[in-house]
Amino acid sequence: MRINRTHGSDEDFISLVKMLDHELWDELNEDQATYDPHNKVQDVKTALVLYVNNEPVACGCLREFSHGTTEIKRMFVRKDSRRKGLSKKILNELELWAKELGYQETILETSIHFNVAVSLYQSAGYSVIPNYGPYQGLKESICMKKVLKAGLPPAPPKEG
Repeated sequence: MRINRTHGSDEDFISLVKMLDHELWDELNEDQATYDPHNKVQDVKTALVLYVNNEPVACGCLREFSHGTTEIKRMFVRKDSRRKGLSKKILNELELWAKELGYQETILETSIHFNVAVSLYQSAGYSVIPNYGPYQGLKESICMKKVLKAGLPPAPPKEG
């Protein structure tokens, strides 16, 4: 197994994103017309592809949201490779990369129907936040956030 840091125009990343889109549009019957405009990531410079036996099986990427905050996008594991901990590996690598780039927090959006994803993010330290940006008012969305860097250490107790 290996994880490649790449970009949004990487052929293997594009192939996995197409599988994700197919699953969202055709199999889950989600209202993807609402979400699709917010999922365009071909211009990102921070995409990951995870390979098993040289086959691309999982992906994810980062997209800057605001100064100090990056958004995790397009997390996906092929159906034949699920339940092997690969999504956690992608998430950990995205967080590491975000820290290396100087981001203090990550945010993400997922569907209320994706219980496994919500559990993954919560177990990784993400907390539910009010829906942000384009997801405000969308009842099918759950938005989450994780602080990557601790703030200043607490002041020492005052003597006396």
